[in-house]
Amino acid sequence: MVGDALIHYGVYNDAKQSDGSYDFKPMLESIKPISSKYDLAYYNQETILGGASLGYSSYPMFNSPQEVGDAFIDAGFNMVSLATNHTMDKGERGVLASVDYWKKKETVAASGQWSSEEERTSSVAKVYEVNNIKYAFISYTIWTNGLPTPAGKSYLSNVYSEEKAKADIEAVRDKVDFVIVAMHWGTEYSFKVDAAQTKIANYLSNLGVDLIIGAHPHVIQTVEYINGGKTFVVYSLGNFISDQNDIDNFTGLMMEASLKKVVNPDGTVTKSVVDPKAELIYTTTVKRGGMNHNFKVVPYPQLNNTQLNNYQSYYEKYKKIVSERFENLTWGLSGE
Repeated sequence: MVGDALIHYGVYNDAKQSDGSYDFKPMLESIKPISSKYDLAYYNQETILGGASLGYSSYPMFNSPQEVGDAFIDAGFNMVSLATNHTMDKGERGVLASVDYWKKKETVAASGQWSSEEERTSSVAKVYEVNNIKYAFISYTIWTNGLPTPAGKSYLSNVYSEEKAKADIEAVRDKVDFVIVAMHWGTEYSFKVDAAQTKIANYLSNLGVDLIIGAHPHVIQTVEYINGGKTFVVYSLGNFISDQNDIDNFTGLMMEASLKKVVNPDGTVTKSVVDPKAELIYTTTVKRGGMNHNFKVVPYPQLNNTQLNNYQSYYEKYKKIVSERFENLTWGLSGE
C-alpha cells in the first residue's frame, strides 16, 4: 500500500517527453522492484486521469496525463482508489474519461468512480480472488471540495455515508473472506487521527471490514488494530509523489500486510490481517530555476544526505509517528 499520486504541474512537466508524450516510469524505478513482488499492490490516484482532451491542469483543479496510471501498472500496482476530494475537478467529463481509462485495465481493481448506478452496484459487490482468498474492494471519499455531483448521478463520485457503506458491505460481506475499504478522510497536514476518522473506522469495523486504507491528509499518520484485532487501519499513507515542496509532504508511508485464511479440520474458516510491516519513502528532486526537477520516489533506507540532509533523523521522526499506536510495528518490507 502506498499513498497519493498527487500530480502537480511540476511532476507532469518533468515527465513530458520531446514528442509531447509523458513518461512517469523513471519516477517509480526505485519502487518497482518492491511493489512488483506482491499479489496485491494499492495506491491512491488523487488527481483525475482525464487525459489530454480535457487539458492538463494543476492545483486547485487537477487533470493529469493517463500515463500516470500506465507507470503505476508497470510497477505492479493492481488496486487503485479513485474516490478523492478532487474527483469532480473536471466535472462529469473528467470522471467519464477516467472511468473509460480504468475500464481498459482489466488486471486492476479500481473503485470510487463509475459511469452508471448499475456499474457502481456491480463493482462494490464484485468478488476478486487471489490464492484461493476472496476479497472485495470499495473506495469512498468524505468530500468533493464543494463541487457538486450532477443530480441523479451520485455514482460519479463515491461519497461516504453510513447508509451507503452499510448497504454496500452487507451486499458482499458473506461472499468474500476479506473486505478492504479505502477511505479519503482526515484533516489535511495533520499527523493526528481526528474524531471523524475514529468514528468511521469503528463503524466500518463493526460492519465487518477487515482492512481500512486511508488517504487525504498528505502526511503520514499512525496504524493500529481496532475492535479487538478484527480490523487493521492505516489512517494515512501520506503522499507517494507530489510537488508540495515540504519534507512532511515529500515523505510517504508504504505498508505491507498479509491476508491470512485458515480452513480448519472441522470446515470452519478463520481469517486475519497479519504481519504488518512499514517503510518510509521520500520524493527526491533537484532544484533548478526555482522549480523542482528529476522527481523520483526512493525508500528512506536508500537515501543519502545529498538527497535529504540529515535524512536519518527525519526517518526516526516519522517512524515514531507511524508507530504511535503500534509500538511493535516491524520496519522494512518483505519486498525490499
